[in-house]
Amino acid sequence: MSTIVLIHGGWHGAWCWQRVVPLLRNMGHRVIAPDLPGHGSEMTTPASRPYEKYVPCVCNILDAQTDAVVLVGHSSGGAVISAVAEERRLKFSVLVYLTAFLLPSGVMPRSVAQEDRESLLQSYLVVDPEGLTVSVTPEGARRVFYSDCTEDDAAWGTNLLFPEPLISHRAVVPSIPKPRCWQGPRVYIECLQDKALGPTMQRKMYTESPCERVYSLQCGHSPFLSAPQALAACLHEIASVFTTGAPHHPV
Repeated sequence: MSTIVLIHGGWHGAWCWQRVVPLLRNMGHRVIAPDLPGHGSEMTTPASRPYEKYVPCVCNILDAQTDAVVLVGHSSGGAVISAVAEERRLKFSVLVYLTAFLLPSGVMPRSVAQEDRESLLQSYLVVDPEGLTVSVTPEGARRVFYSDCTEDDAAWGTNLLFPEPLISHRAVVPSIPKPRCWQGPRVYIECLQDKALGPTMQRKMYTESPCERVYSLQCGHSPFLSAPQALAACLHEIASVFTTGAPHHPV
């Protein structure tokens, strides 16, 4: 049995994994899906800079585990798991980037987003008057996050989205683990119909920061809603390969 820790991306919360969690548990895995600070039911206020608490939150979860975990980050959650890798490199067996930011040191997610010509996200962002949070319009959520979901699923997800705390320009930028610090494998799961983080940008990131394996899903940005079985199958295979001592073959 493997322990799989699922880290959500921006605007989302632990709720986004609720279809994937039971599938993985039925496959024999232990699954942990937390709300990051300031998301879902975790009510840290935007003024309290919740983004500074993301990495400590995940580190605390890893510290409570007796075995190395499979650590999964979706979207901006990729930057979080990269930063965690610097702090707890012996606490997991593999990092999994699910259509996620996989960034070299010093590169800000916002700069990557500005270069992404396939993404529609920037057109639907609204910053609150105090400059503490940024939201996605309902129309934007439907087109960008849930483009291949049913109308009911898209409405459900859109209703649960929460304003994302804006990260200060002075905040420490999470980056990919330095080779001298992190010797374990990375895996990328690309989503080929993604309108939030374009497929070309995903490919650029995992090419410039090579991963042991790359999986491809024919879906949009939210496979946990549109393709939960396919996503669970990927994660199950990754856990089976990278937590059993099986040989790792780079892509």
